[in-house]
Amino acid sequence: MRKRIPCLVVCMLLVYGLAGAAPQERSFGAAQDKQGPGGRWAVIGEILRKYKADDPQAHGELMKLRTTDRAAFRSKVGKLVKAAADKDPELKKKLARARPRTTAGFKPPDSVKVVRDIVYATYGDRKVMLDLYLPKSPPAGKMPCIMTVHGGGWRSGDKNRFARFASTFAEKGFAAACISYRLRPEVEVRQCVEDAKASVRWVRANADKYAIDVDRIGAFGGSAGAHLVAMLGTSFKTAKLEGKGGNEGVSSRVHAVVALATPADLTTFGRLMASAEAAKLISPATYVDSHSAKFLLMHCKSDRVVPYKQSLILQEKLKKANVPVKLITIEAGGHAFWNGTSATATKVRADAVSFFQEALKSPKTKPAPTTGDKSD
Repeated sequence: MRKRIPCLVVCMLLVYGLAGAAPQERSFGAAQDKQGPGGRWAVIGEILRKYKADDPQAHGELMKLRTTDRAAFRSKVGKLVKAAADKDPELKKKLARARPRTTAGFKPPDSVKVVRDIVYATYGDRKVMLDLYLPKSPPAGKMPCIMTVHGGGWRSGDKNRFARFASTFAEKGFAAACISYRLRPEVEVRQCVEDAKASVRWVRANADKYAIDVDRIGAFGGSAGAHLVAMLGTSFKTAKLEGKGGNEGVSSRVHAVVALATPADLTTFGRLMASAEAAKLISPATYVDSHSAKFLLMHCKSDRVVPYKQSLILQEKLKKANVPVKLITIEAGGHAFWNGTSATATKVRADAVSFFQEALKSPKTKPAPTTGDKSD
């Protein structure tokens, strides 16, 4: 049990850190989602709700630490979870059953080749890497490429987390770049955006080597990863968000985006930014225009981490700009409905493949506008 506590605490932090909602305003997930990500959030939520009922003043002090001293906050929550589990054998079993799933041990099928740990961005001594998934029997001509971006509240996770998705794309004849990116608190969310853009620039700069079609690049992501791919699909004309990771001057545009439970307007969601201006700068909704990528949005109505309304906001913006967009509403499953091998998760992969096959089928995509921010 002791080794599992840190992972469980991270899951709890995803809820508060990503959603940024006040504890009295947001729960940890639907109680019925016992086997999914909402299930483990629900279990930790039970512990904190009981703590609040037993000692409201101490609970209030704990919530203050969430914004003033993250390290102390994590330490305190870890101790609370461990103490509660030690006292209640049934709760300990719940926590064990609800431990986070991982794809670290996922093995791609024999039909997929993986080129691992490619450095796509460099910041001094800091290197950021991606894995490139390729079909061993590629289609004739150049392939479309899907940028595949994991979630984790911009705070946790790595490129292995979305290995299953990247592998699925490669099986279907796409190249797929499964990226890591720098995380909070090492950087702020803006630098996560810069890394995502650097990964697209790297793909374009190396497209000939891997037979990738630079006019057919898509992006797929969930939660915080959905935010990053939505930024790729909307903000590619904004030079001040490109960063200095390498391949400067190469376009970071993508042509099609699948965004699962995406934060779209950070001015109305969360408390990650120091100001409304900073939140607007990294909000996909800010940049939507007629040149934006085609979008497929998927979101669960009962999402207690990223409100369903966030996808509605982005859908409305895209429609007003006459950009093709479809929103698939997931009726049950909580926030991370795409995880695992459930029927819902399997359908998410199938829907994403179908969307990319249609959206990226033509090699005659309109050339990207030149990078340059005219709004300064």
